[in-house]
Amino acid sequence: MKKIYTALMALVITASVSAVRADDEFPGRKLYPDVPVMSTGELKQKFKSVVVVDARTKYEFDTIHVKGAENILVSKNSFADEVKSLRERTPKPLVFYCNGHTCMKSYKAARRAMSAGVKDVYAYDAGIFEWARNNPNLAVLVGQSPVRVSDLISKKDFKKRLLSADEFQKRVTRSDVMVLDVRSRLQRAGAGLFPFDEKFASLDDKEKLDRYLNQAKREGKTVLAYDAVGKQVRWFEYYLRKKGITNYYFMKDGADGYVELLAKQQNSSIVAKEDVKPAKK
Repeated sequence: MKKIYTALMALVITASVSAVRADDEFPGRKLYPDVPVMSTGELKQKFKSVVVVDARTKYEFDTIHVKGAENILVSKNSFADEVKSLRERTPKPLVFYCNGHTCMKSYKAARRAMSAGVKDVYAYDAGIFEWARNNPNLAVLVGQSPVRVSDLISKKDFKKRLLSADEFQKRVTRSDVMVLDVRSRLQRAGAGLFPFDEKFASLDDKEKLDRYLNQAKREGKTVLAYDAVGKQVRWFEYYLRKKGITNYYFMKDGADGYVELLAKQQNSSIVAKEDVKPAKK
């Protein structure tokens, strides 16, 4: 009897530890306890009997996605209507996904669908990168499938390409670089950060981007690119590699980071002036 009790306690402790680890690894599960989740193994097993829905932006989707997935951006005003329309076309369970363990879009999408009256929905919260690593034949990377796992860029490798706003600024005027503002026209609002030293080509303008990237490659220049907040360049990196660009860096936190730097520099200048005491006559 004692052995049975000990074995049962061991099982309970193991289950508790596993639950804690799951909560730490997937923080969204605590925030969205009402959203049912599906693991990588479960999704693979049920792949042909479900409809997978990518809740991210079209640019992210075009860069890498689950093969055969639908793309319905969770933040769109028409999200609920598009999901209802999808439900009318198929009775299969809908499985929403986004970028991974700490990304909340899969949970938000599932909850919004549930709130709109759509049933049998799940969140695949392990995300696209875990899926691509484990199922390269069921993923698409920059138009290619199966995915070569070695082509996936880790967060660690991406961070190696980030420059602080200060360091980025120092490199802008060098003759061996090409500075690219890849924000949308709306984000740019008609003004670049480095008006005399940069070129503008939004990420959705492939023709213009290709022209500048081909020029940079031809002239052996390092590409310095920035976006609005430092997030879109993560996806742009895949396009750079596809174009054969190997020398490139991004501005950490994007244009917002640069504006913050300017504000700090301005404040430092004001403080320095206030600290200067007037000379005695």
